[in-house]
Amino acid sequence: MVDQLTEIDRAPQRNLRTEQNAIAARNNAYGILQSQLTNLNAKAKALSEATLFDSRATASTDEDIATASATTNSAIGTYSFNILQLASSSVQRGTSDSGSPLSSTDDVSGVTLSSAGFAGTVTAGTFTLNGKRVEVATSDSLQQVFDKISTATGGTVSATYSSADDKISLVGASGTKVLLGSANDTSNFLTVARLKNNDSDTVVSSGKLGAVRLTSALNAANLKTLVSDGGSGAGKFKVNGVEFSFNASTNTMVDMLSAINNSTAGVTASYDSLNDRFIFTNKTTGDLGVALEDVTGNFLSATGVSGGTLTRGKDLQYNLNGGLEVLSSQSNTIDEASSGLTGLTVKALALGTTSVEVTADTTKVKQAIKDFVEDFNKSQSTIDTYTASTTDKNGKVTAGVLAGDRDAFNIATALRSLANSKVSGITGTFDFLSDLGYTSNGTDDKLSLSSESTLDAALAGDLSAVKSFFTASTTGFASKLHTYLKDTAEDDGTLDDKLKLLSEQSTGIDEQVAAHERIVQATRSAMIDRFVTMETAQARINQQLQLINQKFGVS
Repeated sequence: MVDQLTEIDRAPQRNLRTEQNAIAARNNAYGILQSQLTNLNAKAKALSEATLFDSRATASTDEDIATASATTNSAIGTYSFNILQLASSSVQRGTSDSGSPLSSTDDVSGVTLSSAGFAGTVTAGTFTLNGKRVEVATSDSLQQVFDKISTATGGTVSATYSSADDKISLVGASGTKVLLGSANDTSNFLTVARLKNNDSDTVVSSGKLGAVRLTSALNAANLKTLVSDGGSGAGKFKVNGVEFSFNASTNTMVDMLSAINNSTAGVTASYDSLNDRFIFTNKTTGDLGVALEDVTGNFLSATGVSGGTLTRGKDLQYNLNGGLEVLSSQSNTIDEASSGLTGLTVKALALGTTSVEVTADTTKVKQAIKDFVEDFNKSQSTIDTYTASTTDKNGKVTAGVLAGDRDAFNIATALRSLANSKVSGITGTFDFLSDLGYTSNGTDDKLSLSSESTLDAALAGDLSAVKSFFTASTTGFASKLHTYLKDTAEDDGTLDDKLKLLSEQSTGIDEQVAAHERIVQATRSAMIDRFVTMETAQARINQQLQLINQKFGVS
């Protein structure tokens, strides 16, 4: 019974929670509206920026020859570019045959395939020679391979090595043609030895066979000139002023090439195994050199880089607007510094002539207007959703969360007024948004593009007037909307204040409910105490009654 009475006492709390739920629904609705108006404000701000209307679009008559881009300060016009020469990079090529020969003598009985100074690694398996299969192991010496060739071919083909040429020769006896390889060969010996068919009785390696071992320590890399770090393990050299350190006993050629490529030296270092030489290529184009200096040790001279030849890069060369003067650029990009054309950048791709047209980017402006209108309509739809009332099939009317809320009504009214008001204080042919083809729907306050041709004509015919209509300080269409929306939807705006107030009201109800619950609990405790006292008194009376009945013999 006490619990039932307590629940009756809680009736005001239930009323407060119902009110709080209504406040929460309004808070949520205003939060969604604030978010939507913030999006609209971003679109209005973009439309109020003068730079939007100064945007430039570019078009090249031949994009295989050149492409272009322009900034807002680029002059509108058409420019002709005749590309005479593309820019290229300078290349420092080291001396060829930087690696030692396979052997210092013609005797190769001590040259093992696994450790020979070939440019590639010989794999074990079989290769075919004049239809006969020759099986080799990586532990074989080169002379053993030669012996296997003679044995497999019955002596009709002999193999020798010349230390003077650093090449292998295969000779067929009595004019017998030498035919190399088959589809099912499993060893790459013929490829590594640079032996190729030539339809004759003699096949000789197409190039010298000794090469640099890139993964071996520098002082064991099979270079003709031994790499030295000065004897202290603290070798140093410079490329374009960037210093590199090396230890000839521990660092490999792969280590050094990687260090150079990943540095700020501005070159790509590589090894040309075909010509057995190192190549340093500038990462930037143009007629530039490659600065090389051995500081401690002889890395650059031992690899043949410093003693090689420089192929100078080329600058881009072109004519502008049919002129005879040859203009140049270090890179394949023509910029203001090269052409004198403010804000215009042209990327040359091939030789030839192309025209670049710079125009106002009306497409970008048009899209910005459409984006604004889309968010404007979303905002009006959001307000309408929360303020409108609905009627179900039984005729029951349900009011929207913000129905009758003056703040929501005022926002819708303000947006409608701003969208349809005249823009004053500007000179030009456009005073209303309708002058640009947009009309307002009086039913739901939305905007629609009733005449796209009107908008296109305005953008093409008088962009400066359109710019003034939207961007004029304080009075421009977008400027006024941005100011209103900033004061309404951004931090410390009217909606921010509204949300804070609703949150405070909800918190206040929590406090009221808590205070009321304390009273309810106190009342409950008091009722329980009174019931206990009453029951105690009743029990005492019952005891006394029993004693009286006993004395008088009443059963």
